[in-house]
Amino acid sequence: MSVALDSQALDQIFREAHTAGAFTDEPVTDEQLQAIYDLVKFGPTAFNQSPLRITLVRSDEARARLLPLLAEGNRAKTGAAPLVAILSADNEFHEELPRLFPAFPQAADLFFGERPVRERSALLNAAMQSAYFIVGIRALGLAAGPMNGMDHAGIQKEFLDDDHTPFMVVNIGQPGENAYYPRSPRLAYDEVVTTI
Repeated sequence: MSVALDSQALDQIFREAHTAGAFTDEPVTDEQLQAIYDLVKFGPTAFNQSPLRITLVRSDEARARLLPLLAEGNRAKTGAAPLVAILSADNEFHEELPRLFPAFPQAADLFFGERPVRERSALLNAAMQSAYFIVGIRALGLAAGPMNGMDHAGIQKEFLDDDHTPFMVVNIGQPGENAYYPRSPRLAYDEVVTTI
C-alpha cells in the first residue's frame, strides 16, 4: 500500500513514539509552539468549532501553582519539563462560529444555544484537537507527555474561568534519558474493527 508519508515519518509520529516521562532542559520556543499550532489547527472538528484552548505554563511562579493540583506521580516530571500546556475546552466556542463556519452562520443559535449542549460538544471536539496537538508535537521532533491525573476543578479555578473546562496537561520537550517505559500492548485490528 502506498502512503504519502515515508516510513520514518510514520515511525516518528506513531510507531516509535511514546508518552515521554522525562525531558532534557532544552527549551521549547514560542516559534516551535506556533509551528505546531499552525499544523494542528487544520484538524477537523464539528462545524469547525475549534474549541481547544491552550494555556502555556512557562514561569516558575505558574509552575509552582500547578504542581500541587497534579496527581503526586505527575508532579516531578511536570516540574522538570521544559514546557507544560494546560488543554481546555472553550464552552463559549459558539461565539466564533459565524466566523469559523461562514457557510452556516446560524449554526451557533440553532444547535448550540444551550450551555449543556455546548459543553458536551466542546469537550468532544477539544479532545479530538488534543490528539492532533500530540501528533503535531511529535511531527515537529518533540516529545509529549499527556496526563489526566489532576484536580480539574482546582486547575480551572487557578488558571482558567467558568467558560473553560480543563481536561489534560501535556509536558513538552526533547526526550531525556530513560524518557520512555516499554511500549504497552495494543489491540489487534480484528479486536477493534467490525464490518457489517
